[in-house]
This record gives sequence, structure tokens and C-alpha cells, in this order.
Amino acid sequence: AYDLGQAAAEEVVRSYMQSHGDWPRSLVIDLWGSASLRTGGEEIAQGLALMGCRPQWDAATGRVTGIEVMPPAALGRPRVDVTWRISGLFRDMFPTQIALIDAAASAVAGRDEDDSENPLAAAARAQGKIGPRIFGTSPGTYGAGVEELLSRGEWSAREEIGRAYLEATSHAYGGADGEAISAPGVFEGRIADADLLVHTGDDPGRDILEGSADVAFIGGFSAALAALGRNADVIVLDTTDPKKPRPRSVGEAVSRVVRARAVNPRFIAGQMRHGPRGASEFAETVDRLVGFAETTHAISGALIEAVHDAYIGDAEVRAFLLRENPAAAKVIAERFLAARRRGLWHPLRNSIDDDLTALIAEAQASEVAA
Repeated sequence: AYDLGQAAAEEVVRSYMQSHGDWPRSLVIDLWGSASLRTGGEEIAQGLALMGCRPQWDAATGRVTGIEVMPPAALGRPRVDVTWRISGLFRDMFPTQIALIDAAASAVAGRDEDDSENPLAAAARAQGKIGPRIFGTSPGTYGAGVEELLSRGEWSAREEIGRAYLEATSHAYGGADGEAISAPGVFEGRIADADLLVHTGDDPGRDILEGSADVAFIGGFSAALAALGRNADVIVLDTTDPKKPRPRSVGEAVSRVVRARAVNPRFIAGQMRHGPRGASEFAETVDRLVGFAETTHAISGALIEAVHDAYIGDAEVRAFLLRENPAAAKVIAERFLAARRRGLWHPLRNSIDDDLTALIAEAQASEVAA
């Protein structure tokens, strides 16, 4: 797991250097419990490698017993100041790993190295203390803190979503037992200093348009940047083939899924064979797509239009939705209208709004008739 995580870390650094002509100094990693269970801790290894650390193992048992901080000469690049945004499941399941990460951050922060080589130590010296680097929601709570807001759609500017994300990430974690400490506002400073977010997708059986959590975490971070008036890269790191990690911008990652799956005629035909459940899949895809557009402002209108044309613009698919699952048809039309209302999609046809409104009316009539 460490070798794979290290390879992913170097690919993130290489990609950033290629885009910006400089090394990243600070970044945020999303760390989920479910992904850590699947990969054996590759995401943890990735963050440690970025910091210039590697685990120490017990030769007899293979268990991790500590952390080794590698010298700058062995890295061939500056260390990266890594902040970890952990999920509620990770917090509950891996307190020992939280303690290990915290110990690594403390060890790196305490090294006597040039500011240019060790931004974490530079920050610790400037502040006179080692600030926390592991954050999450309060004990007993889960998610990114924006799920309900996104579900209701009752927000006027994405900065509201960003504030909700920052307020929810209210606790720092660390110490020998991975315990929680209330730290309101501290995570905001880490976001403000970040050059990029790394959100890893490791599961070949799903993509980022198949789960609301990806929208909440990636979108929450992006909206937080907007709330703070900051710009940073948002990277979706594809490790579905762990030997070939591929970092992509969120726009590129979503576009790839739309082209390969969402508007693929074979996918559409396959879902139509599943009746109401297939229609729900279409609705979920549209909801996630518009959710990314709302929160990141990184999704092109052309991409939204491509999905609209495949689902609503196609007479056969439109009829399928109304027949098999009018509630899904209504959701799809409402989400496309939301994209229009928020200025995220500017179709060439002036009749789009009227067509979507008519679809909602037809769906409501079908629900009543049923």
C-alpha cells in the first residue's frame, strides 16, 4: 500500500508542477474510511509520502510501528504541508491511524530545515506552535455538512455552501488516541493556505456521478474556496488502476464520466431495461452533475446540454421516464431548470425552459393518474 500511495503522491506533485511550474506547498486530502478499508491505507500512504515520511514496520508481524521522516536529499523535492479532512467513518474506525498521522506531522514540523524545503516547519516556527493538521466533523456526526443544504436547494450563492462546509469541519483530531478537540475556524485557515485538494477515487465499480458524498466533499471544498475568495486546484485522483494513478481536474473527471457512461447509448438502453430503477439512475446522474456545476463552477454548459439532449431531448427516453417513473422525470426537469436559473447553462434553444416546465406538469399529472 505504501509503494502505491507513494506513486500516487509523486503523480500529484508532477501534475501540479507541470501545470504551475512550481512545487505545491500545501494541500488538503479527503480521507474516507470506506476507501481506506478497500485499499489498505493507500490514501494515508499518499499523504505521508507527500510530507516526506514513510511507515516503519515490525519485521516479524508486518505491523506499522512508527514513522520515519526521510531527509530532504532522499525526497528530491520540498515537503508538502498536508491537511487531512477525515470522514466520520474514518474517525470512528481508525483512531490509531489518526495518531500515526498526527505524530508524523509533529515530527516534520519539528525539523530544522529551510522554509523552502519544509513549509510545515516554517509555519510552526512562524506561529510558535504546531497547529493541527487533521480535521473532521464533531464526534457522532457525519458527512461534509452541506448535504441537507444541497438537497433542499435553498441557497442563493455557493458561498453559503462553503460556509456550511467550513462550519461543519469544526474539530481537530490527534494525540495518542486520535481524540477530538473543538477547533472552530482553524480548518478555514488550512483551506485558505491550500494550493489544491486531492479527492481520491479508488473504486472501479462506481464513479463520481454515482454518489452524493463526492459532490458534498468536493463541492464543499470548492465552495469554501469561493467563500474565502481563494483559488486552488481541485484534483480527482483516479486510482482505480493503482499502478497508474491519474490526477484530473474536477471538470475533466466529470466530463469523462458523462462521455463514457451518462450519455452512452449502451448505458441508456441498459437502464431502460430496468424500468423505474433505471429512470432513478438517470435522475441521480442529473442531480450529481448539476450539483457539481452548482458547487464547483467547473462544469461546462455543453456537458449539461449533452445530458439533457440524451435524456429529455430524446423522445423515446422522455416517454420512458414519464411512463416508468414520473417522479424521476420531475426531478430531472427541476434540476435542469435549477442549472438554468443559476446561470450554469445557456442553451441555444429558447424553448428549453418551456419544455422543462411542461415535463414537470406531465410528470405531476402522471403521478396523480397512478
